[in-house]
Amino acid sequence: MTSIALSDHYERFIKKQLESGRYNNASEVVRAGLRMLEDFEEARENWLRKEVPDRLAELQENPAIGIPADKVFANLEARGRSKRIKS
Repeated sequence: MTSIALSDHYERFIKKQLESGRYNNASEVVRAGLRMLEDFEEARENWLRKEVPDRLAELQENPAIGIPADKVFANLEARGRSKRIKS
């Protein structure tokens, strides 16, 4: 049988899920989380293998649809500043 060590945070989370009545035991909570992770990883793989190459092909066909890197980085920096101000 597999054993895992969880932080207090995840122990509390599992307890809260059990108290909600949605799950009967900790194993059900963990399995639900693993199913979600599996679905996420599958979607990520599909995105990397299908969507990214398709978007790259579109950009290569029509470079005008692209966003210049300096604008992208400026937007990211502004977003980061905004989050730091809100904190």
